[in-house]
Amino acid sequence: MPKIVDHKQYRKELLAKSFNIFAERGYGAVTMRHLSQGLGVSTGTLYHYFPSKRALFEQLVEEETTRDILIVSAEFKEIEGIENKLNFVGRYLTENQDYQVKWMYIMVDFFQTQDAEEVRQNDFWERLLQRFVLLVYDLLGVEDLILANFVISFIDGIIIEKILANEMVDFNEQCQLLGKMLSLYVNNLKK
Repeated sequence: MPKIVDHKQYRKELLAKSFNIFAERGYGAVTMRHLSQGLGVSTGTLYHYFPSKRALFEQLVEEETTRDILIVSAEFKEIEGIENKLNFVGRYLTENQDYQVKWMYIMVDFFQTQDAEEVRQNDFWERLLQRFVLLVYDLLGVEDLILANFVISFIDGIIIEKILANEMVDFNEQCQLLGKMLSLYVNNLKK
């Protein structure tokens, strides 16, 4: 009797396992052959599920982004106030620091290997940014694109500081300070 495979679930498993391969080698150094060897599947199987390394990577980014947004969004519904929500973000970043740092390494390496104009023309990255902007709108309760981009840049910046081994940067402290600042800012907007 032939084995019944849940292709959607199998694809998700391959994506999840590929994260560590990208984290260990970097996007630029990984080939489909490296991925297939690391995943324990044939290259043909990998190409069956993903037409290219870039397609696999973009699907990985999509899956991981969806997971992170679902986790954070679920918590936001239970938390009142910007300061408390940003305190949660600080705790979340602290609890997932290794993962966040690895993601930042992978993303920087990815963008270093890509043509900047090609990336700008790819609507995948624009859609991804819009998902984060909507999350920040939910966080703040204010639809302000400049403010949303500031929050996203701030969080990316503290992750980069961790990469640079800046021991003075603490996710919880930075997010608490940001929460206080944004709470004052948003309250002034409402006046």
